Amino acid sequence: MNFVKLAKYFCFGVAILGLWVLQGCDTNAVYKSHDDIKDGQWFIKYEPTFTFEITDTTQAYNVYYLVRNSIGYPYYNLYVKRFLINEKKKIVNEALNELILMDEKSGKPLGDGLGDLFDHKIIALKSFRFPHKGKYTFKIRQYMRQDPLPEILSMGISVEKVVANAE
Repeated sequence: MNFVKLAKYFCFGVAILGLWVLQGCDTNAVYKSHDDIKDGQWFIKYEPTFTFEITDTTQAYNVYYLVRNSIGYPYYNLYVKRFLINEKKKIVNEALNELILMDEKSGKPLGDGLGDLFDHKIIALKSFRFPHKGKYTFKIRQYMRQDPLPEILSMGISVEKVVANAE
């Protein structure tokens, strides 16, 4: 294994460890998970899917995309189509979202970086109230139409309680 590849795997491992440590600090999160994308090649047919349970329908939630990409990602944005599905397999909410990963003019990566890896937390649903208690599935489809889409290393979501600012 050459040195560059070894260094890339080391940085990826450190980033995973950092994300794991940060996950433990997030007290408002009711669910947080991500799927690693094999070899950083996101095929159109692969749809990261996350299932979580909602027990309080009076609570508002923010749902975030958790995106990890390498500096080699060839675009400044990422189009994804998302589907929120209830236990009865009915789509409760769907939308096409544009996620901005880099500054369009300068190409400077946004998000938190470690080496050539960058993590992004981007809102998908803001102050959303789930209509019923139960299990929900959040499915994400890449909509860039490049198959495979290179240098997206993982996709995930975080479901967090909205907490009023105490002033």
